[in-house]
Amino acid sequence: MKRIFAGLLVLTMVCSIIPIEGLAKDKGDGLKLAKDAKSAILMVADTGTVLYNKNADKKLPPASMTKIMTMLLIMEALNSGKISLDDQVRTSEHAASMGGSQIFLEEGETMKVKQMLKAIAIGSANDASVAMAEKIAGSEEAFVKMMNKKAKALGLKNTHFENPTGLPAENHYSTAADMAKMARALLQHEEITQYTGLYQDYLREDTDNKFWLVNTNRLVKTYPSVDGLKTGYTNEAKYCLTATAEKDGMRLIAVVMGAPTTKSRNAQVANMLDYAFSQYQTHKMYDKGQIVKKVHVDKGVSNKVPVVTAREVAVLTKKGESPKNIKKSIKVKDDLKAPLKKGDAIGKIVLKKDGKIITEVSLIAKSEVPRASWWQLFKRSIGNFTVQSNFH
Repeated sequence: MKRIFAGLLVLTMVCSIIPIEGLAKDKGDGLKLAKDAKSAILMVADTGTVLYNKNADKKLPPASMTKIMTMLLIMEALNSGKISLDDQVRTSEHAASMGGSQIFLEEGETMKVKQMLKAIAIGSANDASVAMAEKIAGSEEAFVKMMNKKAKALGLKNTHFENPTGLPAENHYSTAADMAKMARALLQHEEITQYTGLYQDYLREDTDNKFWLVNTNRLVKTYPSVDGLKTGYTNEAKYCLTATAEKDGMRLIAVVMGAPTTKSRNAQVANMLDYAFSQYQTHKMYDKGQIVKKVHVDKGVSNKVPVVTAREVAVLTKKGESPKNIKKSIKVKDDLKAPLKKGDAIGKIVLKKDGKIITEVSLIAKSEVPRASWWQLFKRSIGNFTVQSNFH
């Protein structure tokens, strides 16, 4: 139970939005970056800071942006070893029956996970999404339960899924703010942009059914530094996009929902990215995975474990400003007991400015620490006794 709680704590701390340096809203500050969208949000991925917000908590159909959650669960399955990129995925009759965007999988056809992921990330393939859902969870229904469970773990209070594709369904909704949080969680798996950042690629290259994939996110080609994440469109949702871009060490997430045209959607996202890159910058304090300290572990095979940052720790400032008066504090549990798993939550780094918390990042165990056997503990106690006797 402790490990389960620790895992949830990591998710909450890594993926929650921590607004700092003020919140720019459509009303009151003159910003009109997404005037033709029903809702929008602009976030600094490194810090979670929200720079622009237009109706960001309004529940709307996310269309194929739903696949951000689908890809997140795929990446987690890959990282846990549940599946591998070279695993073969068989297409069921149900998966092959999906309409909308697809790669025209046939019942019984197999593709590797990495090809399915490419089809989802680039071509927004509904058939590949369902095939992967069935591969991971056994059925589409079971996968949807995983999606909603993950949404809850991420603190998404205005999101509910009915399928892994985003095809129209009653009670299937999200918000711009929740989509940004999902995107931020997905971007913790840095390799995902190797797929979402591709403008074009091919499937079934050595067959007579060679299939050309073209990214539905045209900004990948037209806006330098954009390398994801996911578009969406249905008659009800209109034109949606969750985009990400990285420049000069700062990664942004921009979400637009309910734009009237593709051109308008792309222009509004570009406006938000232009604004943030011209006005703000981030200052890295710690790298992701950087060792902060080593802490004692009681009754472990090793009596110490390196503590590392769960993600990059950065501070946001206006362009040209340096981070001043930033106070760092490291809080680590003082009663750690083996066994510990790699990635278990151990504490956090807290950054404050003028007494206010501006960001918090989880500290996690760098490596596993199994529980020591009774013989190891006995030898260790004898050794400690000998050292103390010699000292006296």
